[in-house]
Amino acid sequence: MDNNFTGIVPGSLYSCNGLIALRLSSNGFHRQLSGDRQAQVAQVLKSVPSLTTLLIGVNFRGEAMPKDETNDGYRSLQVLSLADCSLSGEIPRWVSGLENLRELFLSSNRLTGPIPAWVSGLSLLFVLDVSNNSLAGEIPTALAGLPMLRSETTVGDHGGSSSQATFPFPVYMAASLQYHRANYCPKLLNLGDNRLTGAVPPEIGRLKGLTQLNLSLNSLRGEVSQAVGNLMNLEVLDLSSNRLTGEILRALESLRFLSYFNVSNNDLDEPVPVGGQFCTFPSSSFAGNPGMEAAAGAGADPALGATRERGWHRNWTVGMDAIGRSG
Repeated sequence: MDNNFTGIVPGSLYSCNGLIALRLSSNGFHRQLSGDRQAQVAQVLKSVPSLTTLLIGVNFRGEAMPKDETNDGYRSLQVLSLADCSLSGEIPRWVSGLENLRELFLSSNRLTGPIPAWVSGLSLLFVLDVSNNSLAGEIPTALAGLPMLRSETTVGDHGGSSSQATFPFPVYMAASLQYHRANYCPKLLNLGDNRLTGAVPPEIGRLKGLTQLNLSLNSLRGEVSQAVGNLMNLEVLDLSSNRLTGEILRALESLRFLSYFNVSNNDLDEPVPVGGQFCTFPSSSFAGNPGMEAAAGAGADPALGATRERGWHRNWTVGMDAIGRSG
């Protein structure tokens, strides 16, 4: 990681039959991974049966996402990161064959097309980050079928082996914030900064295991379903910079664990409730809505809100980025 390596990944890695985790992130590797210029990223180490963690983000700049329809490898893979590569294409179909996948990071690429409904078939997936792409269409209701996001239990509780989902890579900035096992990580759905349209599907309210939900920076319209209030474990909720209308805050008053909240730059038209947790968020969390700004400015504590916002951002950056963006 961060060695400025260039060229190709040596073919000798294919013979590492006992390899469990591989991190080649933040280098300058090309798609040419085996000496064959037609080789695709999806073919890297696919024959290694023990590989559970593959972090190869911040490489392959500007190349195309492999289009293979099928996948005949990676049977043990639990964590895959191809983040921050500027890869073009669509979310690849071969991912649907990764039956043990827990965490998928495809953020900061140039992916287009819809979010495929087959994602719901990844029965162990509980981290999905496809933010900062150009994905279009509506949020598929099939996402509400992800078993691990609907459940409030962990991977281990569902019979998965939590001891196998380990991350041996140190976080040099703050080792205490490292997630050592996959099932210790927060359950999250990050669809932010895309071109998604339509309404926020009420089926989202079924994802009761979610701790972080980011739908910001899209073109979502209409009223937010009151069913979002069913997400009792939410710690992060970002709906900012859309075209949402109506009222939502009353439905969210029961969400007691929110540490980061943002609905700014929408068309919401309701006063911020006096008292309660919403007064602990900065006025910027409500700005850009016709009926909220005055109330938020009068009731929010900017210092406390800013502290909470910085704390969330710091933990997210050091914690999840240790797996995702550094992948």
